[in-house]
Formats: sequence, structure tokens, C-alpha cells
Amino acid sequence: MKIAAFQFGSTENIDHNFDAIKRATKEAFQNKVRLLVFHECALSGYPPLETPDINRIDFDKLSAYTLEIQHLAKKYNMYIVLGTIIKTDNQYYNSTLLIDPHGEIIGRYDKKALWGYDIDNFAEGKLPGIYEIDGIKVGFRICYEIRFPEYFRELLQSKVELCIVTFSDTSKEDLTSRYETIKAHLLTRAVENVMTIVSVNSISKFQTAPTAVFDINGNILKEAPKNEEFLLIYDYHTPEIRYMEKGRIQHSLELLNH
Repeated sequence: MKIAAFQFGSTENIDHNFDAIKRATKEAFQNKVRLLVFHECALSGYPPLETPDINRIDFDKLSAYTLEIQHLAKKYNMYIVLGTIIKTDNQYYNSTLLIDPHGEIIGRYDKKALWGYDIDNFAEGKLPGIYEIDGIKVGFRICYEIRFPEYFRELLQSKVELCIVTFSDTSKEDLTSRYETIKAHLLTRAVENVMTIVSVNSISKFQTAPTAVFDINGNILKEAPKNEEFLLIYDYHTPEIRYMEKGRIQHSLELLNH
């Protein structure tokens, strides 16, 4: 399954964000991509860093553009993973939507690990975020959750083999040390849970988390250039689980079941 992760800079201008998503979707189709992934709050902008006030977001426009992206998924016969904000009654959720090649929303994951700006804006998610794409069990996680092994142990217990991690993790300064720390977290989550991880981040400011692919042994298979718009493409195949990987899985499950 060919996967693509598209990094671009979201803003409060939803028209701008949609135009970037539409452009990436066409490029992904030209490259025969089956699963296209966008970063945290890609369509809406992440509040308050990219969009100043969550209460000023035009949710009618957000819904209309979500429907347009559903049409793009159907037109190009691909799955799309879309970062956005969902409003339910008086609560907002930092959400990842899974759209199938028929243009239907078949999955949703709401961010659970809330901190800082998240607490000011979002309600805590409860959904497991595990879905099947072309026979592959895929898990979804969002940004700050990478700091906590427990969120990924849940995926291991459910036999997830591919994890998508979406970020809106940026800074006004080029913080190389933070970038490398988050990359190390991604490497560790991939190794300890024997799963491939695909990450994607915004470039609205300096990136402090990578857009990259990590294999089950912690190797960086691909990494997008920092701070520039880029469509990273990776041809994913279910990895062979050999003796050493089986040992890590077995011991991890034993620890979790104690």
C-alpha cells in the first residue's frame, strides 16, 4: 500500500488550507497513493497557534470543505486521514477523520492527551482510534500522546501493525533539540511496539516534530525536509516478524498482562 504524508502550513484561512489539501490529493493520485495523511488540525488550523480563537471558526465552512475532501477521496479512489476540529453541542474535539475511497467517513479519533492549549480548547477523546485499511490494522494517535507509552501499548494489545501520528508541533524558533527528542520518541514507540509509524507535522512555523516513516526496528526509512512543503511517499508492506521481533512482542504482552 502506497502511503503519502503531506506537510504544509495551516492557517486560520480555511480556504487556504483546503487549497493545499486539494493540491496534495491530486499529486498523491498522480503517484498512485492509496492512503494520504494530513497533520493535526490541517483543515481548521490549530488554535491558538494557527487560528487565534476556536470560537471564531466557521464550522459551516469547515463541514462544507470536509464534504469536498470526501468527494476527492472518492474521485481519486484513496483513503484520506484528515486532521480537523469537530464541534458537538458546546464541546470541541481535536480529531482525525478516516475517509474511505467511497467518500465515506468510516473512522474518527479524538485526541486524549490534552495539555496546554489543548486543555483551553478541547474535550478529552474516548475513542480507540483503530481501523482496518485494505486488510491492515491501523491505529491513530495525535501529537502530545507520543510522550506516553501507554497510548501505544493499547495499539500493541490490539495487534496494530501501522500507526499514524499527526502533529501540529511548531515553534517560533528552530529548536533542533526538541525536534530530535520527538523523533527519538517516535523511534522508541515503533521499536517497543513492533509497529511501523508514519508521522506528519505542520510547517506553519519551525517544525519541532518530523514528517517521517519509522520501521519496527527504529530505522528512519524516509524523512521530509524540514520546514518546507513536501509530499513524502512510502510504499508500505507488512514487515516480516522474525525471532527478535516475536520476542519483543511476547515479553511486552506478558508485562501488560501482569
